[in-house]
Amino acid sequence: MEFYRSHVLVCGGTPCVLGGCKAVRDALIGEIHRQGLSREIKVVETGCLGPCDLGPVIVVYPEGTFYGPVKVEDVPLIVEEHLLKGRVVDRLIARERPAEKEIVKYEAPSYLGPQKRIVLRNCGLIDPESVEEYIGRDGYAALGRCLSQMKPGEVIDLVKRSGLVGRGGAAFPTGLKWEFTAKADADQKYILCNADEGEPGTFKDRLILEGDPHSIIEGMAIAGYAVGADKGFVYIRGEYVISIERMQKAIDQARRLGLLGENIFGSGFGFDIEIRKGAGAYVCGEETALIESIEGGRGEPRIKPPYPGTHGLWGKPTVVNNVETLANIPPIILNGPEWFRGFGTERCPGTKVFTLTGDINNKGLIEVPMGITLRQVIYEIGGGIPGGREFKMAQTGGTSGGCLPRELLDVPMDYFSLAEAGSALGSGALLIMDDSHCIVDIARCFMKFFRHESCGKCTPCREGTDRLYEIMDMVSSGRGRAQDIDLMTELAQVMQRASLCGLGQAAPVPVLTMLKYFRDEFEAHIADRTCPTGTCGL
Repeated sequence: MEFYRSHVLVCGGTPCVLGGCKAVRDALIGEIHRQGLSREIKVVETGCLGPCDLGPVIVVYPEGTFYGPVKVEDVPLIVEEHLLKGRVVDRLIARERPAEKEIVKYEAPSYLGPQKRIVLRNCGLIDPESVEEYIGRDGYAALGRCLSQMKPGEVIDLVKRSGLVGRGGAAFPTGLKWEFTAKADADQKYILCNADEGEPGTFKDRLILEGDPHSIIEGMAIAGYAVGADKGFVYIRGEYVISIERMQKAIDQARRLGLLGENIFGSGFGFDIEIRKGAGAYVCGEETALIESIEGGRGEPRIKPPYPGTHGLWGKPTVVNNVETLANIPPIILNGPEWFRGFGTERCPGTKVFTLTGDINNKGLIEVPMGITLRQVIYEIGGGIPGGREFKMAQTGGTSGGCLPRELLDVPMDYFSLAEAGSALGSGALLIMDDSHCIVDIARCFMKFFRHESCGKCTPCREGTDRLYEIMDMVSSGRGRAQDIDLMTELAQVMQRASLCGLGQAAPVPVLTMLKYFRDEFEAHIADRTCPTGTCGL
């Protein structure tokens, strides 16, 4: 075993990859070798560190110094000054972008303080392509405990007591979902990991898979043991190239060490996993459409009931869990349900992973306790609105989520509180907008997306999304009528009640919340033929 006095972690999440992190990594390795430090300093490409807008980001341990954005030409100075001489390069330290005019320097950005990493516990700390490093962080210990010390029913009971609900958007109790499948009588059962992350602005599952793929494998294997399934599938969007590559490497490593396959830990329990690539259909994030796709059919939702828990993949009982949901399972097993309930709220324990985007100073991937307020997320973690502009709206839960105004900045961010406000946590995307944006124009863009992504199977969604877009387009161009507001409201409510799946049911949510909280902008476009922000060119 080799020991190093320093580790240099290079963020290898997709945003940093697009920013050139691999060239920075290669330059670090070359310069460290040139300085004769290869036996003292190790360079590790890790998962997402969080501050995606500061990338490429590197962290030098044991000091924990953040550098970013780092360019290839910065590497010789970092190696010469910091790694060789022990002097921090002040001008290259990652700097936050706070709402105040003064830029304050931190060796570890202060917005990491309010966060609590359970799902992201290993992201940015380990090499995601090393099973040994995952094991070094208690990896597969939870699976070992389940197989050696617990009965399947005890595992399900523990998950139920934790209060964990699905993190894909539906918020269905995870333990209860497992229990339905466990009780189903069948010769074959399946575990499906839903990694078909098609919501615009959402990339949390992608970065979890890239930064800690073994946690998903372990979570799936535990679920398989609990419900009596011996086969799992990870359904990943085909464009998630890095996620697919790292997940496949992790599966191969787990098989090599006997952590997947037959007779795991000598327990007599066997479980294996395969990857299935999605073709980029937004609707395949819905669990039954995902199942249709794996079976080789067109990605369209099924009529429910029956539900996948009893009649899923190839008609067999199937558990479908989101990536983030599965990543919570190993720490819950190791630390217990009471520990997990120590975070978040009574009704909604644990943490939530968000992608913070839009008009916000600090963009990126965050994990915070359930119940944190929208204000805290925007101003304490996000650093406020850039350019001194005013906050106007936050869309929670991705494009199908509700749009909340300034008056709701103190709403708790959990599944139940947001639902009561007419919105949802959904996929975990948080889109922040300042006062330069026109609500009508935004609504038109949203409906254009849903019109394109509707699978067309049911009339309310197929025709409803098309008609809502047409009305929005007329209003934004100054051709709206006074009755259009009531017509949009009525049509949106019909879609919510009558659509076959979550796409059609959720597509009207942003429209309804915009009409509720920003009705004056719609009325200005219709009655006065003016756009308050000047966006629509009226």
